[in-house]
Amino acid sequence: MNPRVSLLIGLVSISIFPVLVKWAPVSGITSAFYRMLFGFLFLLPGMLYTRKFNWPAKNLWIPIVLCGIIFATDIAVWNLSIHYSNATQATLLTNLAPAWVGVGSFFFLNNKPKASFWIGTLIAVAGMVVLIGPAAFFEMRLDKGFALALLSGMLYASYMLISKPILNRLNIGSFMTISMAVSSVFLLIVCLIFGEPLWNFTPAIWAVFAVQGLICQLIGWLAISYAVQKMDAQRVSLSLLSQAVVTGLLAWVFIDEKITWQMILGGVIILTGIAITFQKSRNRADSESSL
Repeated sequence: MNPRVSLLIGLVSISIFPVLVKWAPVSGITSAFYRMLFGFLFLLPGMLYTRKFNWPAKNLWIPIVLCGIIFATDIAVWNLSIHYSNATQATLLTNLAPAWVGVGSFFFLNNKPKASFWIGTLIAVAGMVVLIGPAAFFEMRLDKGFALALLSGMLYASYMLISKPILNRLNIGSFMTISMAVSSVFLLIVCLIFGEPLWNFTPAIWAVFAVQGLICQLIGWLAISYAVQKMDAQRVSLSLLSQAVVTGLLAWVFIDEKITWQMILGGVIILTGIAITFQKSRNRADSESSL
């Protein structure tokens, strides 16, 4: 499959998650736990039946387990940042992840970010500011919520950077099986510590959990992991900024949320920033092929 098509599938799949969370009146951390658990339960039988599960080499276990913990921690920290501040501030700060991926790639990976990546990132982040409103940007408070949201973006970037070399040596299904198992256990512990509800839900809520696990987690992150395997981690992370745009469109279609001209303008700017990185890459590839 073309990695860009895979990235698009993954993007649409994970963009459904915020809409489902808002539609179902359940704790965000509880939703995250069942999203991971159901994703794992859907994936494991298929991996065992097709015998495609491979045990990682010994030196891969620590980074795989670390990926599972980081991904789960990111979700938990994200929800806590919203609790201590607001969703707007948390959204903007968490979406600084592409910049952290670029910094991490510069210091730790051989594939250094090009100038087009930094230009695209600045434009896309500016689009996020427009989308959520400049007033919210200038009213940020340096408090616990600010620190947690900033940490969430760093964790997200760390996951992208750590998973990239793993996916170059291990098939995606095996990586996802282990990392989701670790994330499920970790989030279960978080739910127990914070007293989050884990049962006595209606059949409709259980159905939402199952959809989250199948579409948002399993299909979404299998597709994104494939894109990470085939593409630059920094370009994938920047592309995921468009999740805000897709989520807004889905919310408009399914839960009747309004779309303003400000949101449309912000979305266009975000997509323009993302397009710059791909356009530069395509031009470079074309020039190399003509030599």
